[in-house]
Formats: sequence, structure tokens, C-alpha cells
Amino acid sequence: MFLTVMLVSLATLAAASPVQPDAESKHWAVLVAGSSGYYNYRHQADVCHAYQILHKHGIPDERIIVFMMDDIAMSSENPTKGIIINKLNGTDVYKGVPKDYTGDDVTPENFVNVITGNKEAMAGIGSGKVLESGPNDHVFINFVDHGAPGFVGFPSKTLSARQLNNTLEKMHGMKMFKQLVFYMEACESGSMFQGDLLSKNMGIFATTAANAGESSFACYYDKVRRTFLGDVYSIKWMEDTDIVGTTESLHQQFQTVKEQTKTSHVQEFGDMKFNNEAIEEFLGGASGGHVEQQLKRITSPDAMKDYCTDKVSSPNVPLAILYNRMNDAKTVEEQKEARVMLAEELMKRNEIAGVMKKTVDGASNANGALTEEILTRKTQPSNFDCIEAAVDAFSAHCYNVGQVDSAFRQVYALVNMCEHSSFETNQILSSIAATCRN
Repeated sequence: MFLTVMLVSLATLAAASPVQPDAESKHWAVLVAGSSGYYNYRHQADVCHAYQILHKHGIPDERIIVFMMDDIAMSSENPTKGIIINKLNGTDVYKGVPKDYTGDDVTPENFVNVITGNKEAMAGIGSGKVLESGPNDHVFINFVDHGAPGFVGFPSKTLSARQLNNTLEKMHGMKMFKQLVFYMEACESGSMFQGDLLSKNMGIFATTAANAGESSFACYYDKVRRTFLGDVYSIKWMEDTDIVGTTESLHQQFQTVKEQTKTSHVQEFGDMKFNNEAIEEFLGGASGGHVEQQLKRITSPDAMKDYCTDKVSSPNVPLAILYNRMNDAKTVEEQKEARVMLAEELMKRNEIAGVMKKTVDGASNANGALTEEILTRKTQPSNFDCIEAAVDAFSAHCYNVGQVDSAFRQVYALVNMCEHSSFETNQILSSIAATCRN
């Protein structure tokens, strides 16, 4: 009965003509894995998988630009050198991926220059490729990394929500796209577009893995590679695309991913006027007809089952990896090494949290109630003059939040102080400097 009803519905869908891209329009894509280190394996795996989808659906490499540290495939910790997978027993997603910007070239400054088409600024850096899209083109941006309220990370720096949205607005003013779709995987990623940050009238549609106050999640722990292979939100949209192709609409995929991502609240932002258009206009041409692709969702066992059963919040991934390594150790020495590393990770986290508490204490003049409020609340960032200055100061004097993930988790406290009427910017900056000088 269920299948009969669905077939009738699909016949109705088939009668409608899918939206066709403009004759002169081209597809462009920018893919970014903003992290480094083997324990962040999943971020580069996500981006490599995204590349394979775009490549499969006909977007040429000259119009796909990839940022990734490229320290995973040949890592000494990777038992399958030169191979990256994005799910258990999966196929290699690393082969053929363009290495446009790797290592020290993966920076927010380079990302901004690339997506605004600043060829002069990128001369002599990496491949030098930049977006050369025009007013009829469709642009897809996929960003995968760690996040904090109002920020996403790069290997050694951060990009604020204000900086990102100002850049998107600049792209719109330069007529660099007809429509742009942005998929973001990061903790608190909803804070990058929430409220008035992203205009609803620029032809930009964005979805995020989480709302403004929660973590995104990893899954697919691999006992052989001893790390997590993917992130839940990213896995859901890409595996959905792998199964049903690119004929479904942006809205349909958003609803599917939202329903299947049960660990966080997937969000949508921006211009909803074109979210009924097929994702093929952003991820490349579809293989197969609309009805056939939708039937795959109904009949495919992969579409009906959630294989991602070992989900872990992104901040707890390093702990989960070490805990698994300790339990899976084949020798006493291996178990001891993992236990020591786990203890060191916990000690480092406590140390960083202590530094932030001392910073807040200093800025609040040891007002215990105010310190407690700052360390326990979550506030939507808006005072970016203060927030960006505070994050830069904490990175310069204390811990580089782009390099130390557990320090990035403390950015919320800086945001809270900047948004609280009891604190002035200079007061916060002075406390940061005094705390870490000592």
C-alpha cells in the first residue's frame, strides 16, 4: 500500500518539468576542510567525498577549488597510505582530488580571496585558481571544520560570521552568481548565518549541521584507521545524493537531511525563493530520471537504514578516539600509551578552561555570580568589533584557537563577555593579556 501511494505521488512529480539551468550558466564549487591532524580525518574525508560527487556529476576540475591540509592520506597513522574513505569499508574518495590549496595555504584570507575572484592576491599561491563565476552561474560552497559561536576554524586562524557574510555580500555586489548554495558542517554553525547576518534577498541558500548553540557530530569509527571517518550531517547529504542522484530539490534534500540527522538540529537560512530547484543546478547534472531516482530512496536498503550508529559530539571526538584505542589495545604498552594520552588531553582541557575562568574573573573584578553567568550561558554573537578583537587577543596571548580545538571551545565565554553590558572591550583585552602573561 505504501509503495502504491508513493508511486502515484512520483507520477505526479514526473508530470512537472524540472527547473532547467540557464543556457549560459556554469557550475562552480569551492570545498574547504579547515582542520588539521589525523584525529580530524573525517573533515578531509567529507570534502574528498563531496569532490567525488561533483566530479561524477560533470563539474570539471577547473571549476572545482579544494582547500585541505592534505596531512591525512600519507600520515604515519594512516594504515592505508594514499587512501581516504568516508564510511566503513568505503571506497577511496581521495583519488583524483585537486590539491589547489594545502598546508599553510589553507587560510581564511586565501579563502576570501578565492571566492571573491581575487586572482592577483592568489598569484604564486597553490594552484592560483579562483572563482571566475558570473551573473548567470550557480556556485556551491561546502565548508567542513570546527566551529564556535560566530566563528569557523582554519588550521591556524578563524573566520568570523561577520567576515563571511560581508564576503558573500561582496560576491553578490560583484555579480559572481545567479544563485549560491552553502552547506556548512561545524559546531554552532547556525550562528554563522542566524538573524540578520545572511540576507534573504541575495540569491544565497545556506544549510548548517547544527543550530547556534549545539555541537555537530561525528560517526563511523574505524578500528583499523583508529579514527572517525565522517560527520553526521555531511554523511547524510552526501549519501542521500549518492543514492538518489541530483534531481531532488534543495528543499527535499534539506528535509531528508534534517529528518535523518537526529544528533543536532539542521538549519536553513537565506533566500528560500529558489529552494524548490533541483540540486543538480549546484552539484552537477543528474544521472537518471526524477522518478527513477526517487524510487531509489524508497527501495534502497541503504536509504532505509541508519548505519551511523556510533555518533559522538565533535568536541568529544579526541576523547572517544583515545578511549577506543585504549579498549582495543593489543598490548599492555599500547593500552598504557592511550591511557596516558587520554589523561593528558583531559588535563589540557581543564587547564584551558581554568585560563578562561581566570580571564573572566579578571574582567569581572572577581564577581563570582557574573563569572558563573558568563561561563554557563550561550549568547548569539553580534558585537563583532569586540568579539573579533577578543578572539585575536586570546589566540595571541593564551592559546591559538585555530590550532587548539579545546581552546576554540572556550570562545563562547569571550562572546558572552562582549555581549554583556557589564564588560567593555578594553577591560576584556586587558584581562586576557594579564591572565596569560602570568
